[in-house]
Amino acid sequence: MTDVARIVIVDDDRAIRWVLERALAQPDLDVQSFERADTALEQMLRQPPDVLLTDIRMPGLDGLDLMARIRESHPDLPVIVMTAHSDLDSAVASYQGGAFEYLPKPFDVDEALALVRRGVAHARERRAPAAVPEGLSAEIIGEAPAMQEVFRAIGRLSQSHITVMINGESGTGKERVAQALHQHSPRHNGPFIALNMAAIPKDLMESELFGHEKGAFTGATSQRRGRFEQSDGGTLFLDEIGDMPAETQTRLLRVLADGEFYRVGGHTPVKVDVRIIAATHQHLERLVEDGRFREDLFHRLNVIRIHLPRLSERREDIPRLAQHFLADAAKELATEPKVLTQEAEQHLTQLPWPGNVRQLENTCRWLTVMASGREVLVEDLPPELRDIEGTESAGGDWRGAFREWADRALAAGHTHLLEEAVPDFERILIETALKHTGGRKGEAAELLGWGRNTLTRKLKVLLPALADD
Repeated sequence: MTDVARIVIVDDDRAIRWVLERALAQPDLDVQSFERADTALEQMLRQPPDVLLTDIRMPGLDGLDLMARIRESHPDLPVIVMTAHSDLDSAVASYQGGAFEYLPKPFDVDEALALVRRGVAHARERRAPAAVPEGLSAEIIGEAPAMQEVFRAIGRLSQSHITVMINGESGTGKERVAQALHQHSPRHNGPFIALNMAAIPKDLMESELFGHEKGAFTGATSQRRGRFEQSDGGTLFLDEIGDMPAETQTRLLRVLADGEFYRVGGHTPVKVDVRIIAATHQHLERLVEDGRFREDLFHRLNVIRIHLPRLSERREDIPRLAQHFLADAAKELATEPKVLTQEAEQHLTQLPWPGNVRQLENTCRWLTVMASGREVLVEDLPPELRDIEGTESAGGDWRGAFREWADRALAAGHTHLLEEAVPDFERILIETALKHTGGRKGEAAELLGWGRNTLTRKLKVLLPALADD
């Protein structure tokens, strides 16, 4: 690679081109920008750049088509995809098309410069492009920074068979993310089998997972294939893995190590090829410390971890989620979709939502049945959601709401509250500050009363997808 790296920018937005041209005006970078992708393609085929930054949605040839065309002749070219359309499909399509990185607008110019330098330094490390599996069984909506991090993880894992651990409170959508990981993986043509450990009686769990032979126990009148066999060639999603009893943990560890198991009452080993995605709302590290979860199994499962935020940590997504759930409920009940008034929408965004996305979905189903008119007013909401206390706790007296949370958590037997609360507290403040500054980290650090280095260090721990290298 020469001392001066050629950078090509393609975006139909003149302001974006102007900002990037000035941000990348460095002695070792030669920057050229284009309004149209077809013009840029002609130039790049004659003289390929070191890094390409492209918007996705543009008149004529779009960014994904441009990336595909240029990578036919230059498969190792790092491509940084920019888009204002921050959805899962864009993230997955970008990564599966071979993108080096996905950069949702608005972005921090320092972050854009850092990504370009990474692209220049790692120009030969991109893997080959792959086709995008069609569709998702369940749409995942999320423009909040924490959800963008989830989308990035799904995109990066789209060519992998690796084990994944999903952390998040009940109702945050762990199974939907597991389905997305499966459907955007090389195993998407295989089965996706979900099993909730907390819903199975302990004495039936091994039979449920590994199957049984005829006569293995009272009531076993025929041979039965377990969930491992049913998911052979696909993905097995083990929800609430923290509730798995110790003896089953031992058997699961052996299966993960050997790729084979015995049915209950069987003597012939059964070989399977299964990807495991596990999920829990519990702190597995704490269960390991307390001796309630095997440490070696924890390390087998905790290869890649994805954290799902609470709904209250992604309030900007509530209007779109509600619209989606109201449309789904209307289709399910063969009726006209309800529409939230601005006041009702604002009220919903301020509620605490202890049941997370699942509670919002159930609320929308309730409104589809119970609200009298097509427009949903605040007074149409279920009685427990009309209370002004909900909005005060979310947007006014946060100290009172925080005290109530601590009281509930301690009453429920939670321990190590600071380990749980402080990272979430800092993550919320960082995301909010970045939102107010349009992603500019220097200004966000000033709003928080930190130095730039402190914010960078916190981002690497709490929100790594937003951190600069």
